[in-house]
Amino acid sequence: MIVSADIFKNLLFDDIREMASNPEYFAKNPGKDFSRKRKFDTQDVLLFPILMERDSMNRELLKYFDFDINAPSISAYFQQRSKLRSDTYRQIILRFNSHFTPSLYKGRYILTAVDGSGFNISRNPSDIDSYNPPTGRSGLGFHEIHVVASNRILDRIYTDAIIMPSKKKNEYSAICDLVDDCQTDQGIPLFLADRGFPSFNLFAHAKEKGICFLIRAKELYVQRLLGGRNMLDGQEEFDITVDRIVTRSHAEKKRSRPDMPEQYRVVDRNTTFDYIEPGSSDEYHLRLRVVRIRLKDDEFEYLITNLSPEEFPKEELRHLYYMRWTVIPISALFPLYRYFFNADILYKTA
Repeated sequence: MIVSADIFKNLLFDDIREMASNPEYFAKNPGKDFSRKRKFDTQDVLLFPILMERDSMNRELLKYFDFDINAPSISAYFQQRSKLRSDTYRQIILRFNSHFTPSLYKGRYILTAVDGSGFNISRNPSDIDSYNPPTGRSGLGFHEIHVVASNRILDRIYTDAIIMPSKKKNEYSAICDLVDDCQTDQGIPLFLADRGFPSFNLFAHAKEKGICFLIRAKELYVQRLLGGRNMLDGQEEFDITVDRIVTRSHAEKKRSRPDMPEQYRVVDRNTTFDYIEPGSSDEYHLRLRVVRIRLKDDEFEYLITNLSPEEFPKEELRHLYYMRWTVIPISALFPLYRYFFNADILYKTA
């Protein structure tokens, strides 16, 4: 069924009108901000960045207000925009996406791809966390943010995003936040991600949330997970399930299973693992499936998952992972991130 673009636009505009009538949900100072009548009213503040194109800010304001000589100034817009909480446009995205029932893979799974990308933003000398020093292409240096976004593959919908200044980029924590915040009431999210994302912390967050994952991993990571290169040599392909006990302690005498030293993996105090405090002798148990798939060019690809081999044979995992590459690049959303956020409401701190 073909749905008119006007239907989607009207849904979005209705969501914005509803939010504008309840500013206490997104104002930094509820009861004070957006309480007085302004030229730039609450609905305009929310809608204007979405309708901006590629002209200067001044011209965009004139177009938005039909070239009225009494159109609000740039300063007036910035003052109003500074009253928005950092999650304002995330609320809009979640509201808009709630109109659409997710398509399910095998009638159960919501295929969710996650990836990250960097974007240059306007110069702001006071923002040292996003500043990068001069290079051959930029004599004054430049400012950059890093976006880690999630996308429902079968619906081609971006569902959530974590935005960080480039110097505080942390894709490991970002994907854990996306896992923690994902919705599970309409299906089981199945997160697909590339080699920059695997970690014991992610696997534990997925376990606690009750969701599934399929993550591509580097060979070195798989070597450490399995116990050395000898586990990989001499095998064309494999599909094995391993039990691993995560701990922060090197003291073998404190371990609950000293008879199984090969299962233990120590996470040091400088590595994030949210389910064991640094210095604790507690343990966390994980069961992981590790798959090695041969590529056409005589190289191998490694996948780590918690999907069962009975429901998802090895060849299906190959097909499932490559579905991740059908996602619209995050770079296509650059105007969205560029105009939605200013220095005051730019990031969720890593």
